[in-house]
Amino acid sequence: MSKTVINGRLVSLDALRGFVMFWIMSGEHVIHELAKAAPIPVFVWMSSQLHHPDWNGITFYDMIFPIFLFVAGVSMPYSFEKKLISAGVSAPQELPSAEKRKIYRSMLKRTCILLVLGFVVNGLFKFNGFDQTRLASVLGRIGLAWFFAGLIYLNFDLKKQVYWFVGILISYYLVMRFIPVPGFGAGILTKEGSLEGYLDRMFLPGRLHSTVYDPEGLLSTIPAIATALLGVFLGTFLKSENPYYSTKNKVVIMTASALILIMIGLLWNFDFPINKHLWTSSFVCFVGGFSILFFLFFYVLIDLLGFHKLAFPLLLIGSNSILIYMASEGLINFRHTADFVFGGLIEFAPTVWQPVFGALSVTFIQLVLLYFLYKKKWFLKV
Repeated sequence: MSKTVINGRLVSLDALRGFVMFWIMSGEHVIHELAKAAPIPVFVWMSSQLHHPDWNGITFYDMIFPIFLFVAGVSMPYSFEKKLISAGVSAPQELPSAEKRKIYRSMLKRTCILLVLGFVVNGLFKFNGFDQTRLASVLGRIGLAWFFAGLIYLNFDLKKQVYWFVGILISYYLVMRFIPVPGFGAGILTKEGSLEGYLDRMFLPGRLHSTVYDPEGLLSTIPAIATALLGVFLGTFLKSENPYYSTKNKVVIMTASALILIMIGLLWNFDFPINKHLWTSSFVCFVGGFSILFFLFFYVLIDLLGFHKLAFPLLLIGSNSILIYMASEGLINFRHTADFVFGGLIEFAPTVWQPVFGALSVTFIQLVLLYFLYKKKWFLKV
């Protein structure tokens, strides 16, 4: 078995998953504190990229969630490979109906687990009442978008999958642009006036993240399916055994595809602004292009050049990404543990640098935990 594909998992994909999760679990706090302690332009710029824009526009922080969903899509062709081999078929569309039903049940179970875990992260067990419980969540959107992208992957060939991708993006654009919202009219892409926000206020139970809309709301979950499909396309391409697709050609094609998607996103931005809150079609294309470029970086570094040891800390994070996400979102107080272990030592540092070392100590504690889980082969698999 290739060193780049272990137990059906692409090693560079785990590294990319670990890279984006690092910023959520503690990396952002390290950079923010570093920018305060040493406010040189590069640190200040990095810190500014780790905040969401108020509405339209994009920063690196906006890309973390869609890249994670993109990675889930890339994994799909690999995760279904054993089922194809055991069934003696070469494409998922050729699977027998009985086998597909088993896969559907497994996919539905995974989606339901992610929905419940999302509720837990949102404070389900605080028991503040249903009206104060937020039902929409990052994990829930990942589960739903992955599920519907999986249905498309299992039942349609690549050409029709592309039709679905284009159809989803154009349909979402037309719906958001031309269906009027009571009291606002059509095409008002504001927090209060967008169709996405209106549907959330009307039909999404519980508490909305931002009062008048939810960034993981009902309608904007549909274009998130397209983000997952982009990952499916890349995974299918990487697995292709077409002799024309040499390693060099694959790199060139992936680079060209990324640049084309970024250009489409920028052009579409003039009429349908790049907006993570609404998960606009221009956002899907723009971030999809960058998702490919980020993957390409790790693919070349790890799969082609073989820098596995350099990526090991990211592999620790990527192999247990959902667990560390949930833990970092409040299930575990890493800062308390880090202060208990390193607090006295950090007090010897200059005052201005103490918050930086405090943030780094949190990262260290998290990595120790992840290393322990990795060595024990304990993974939260959903």
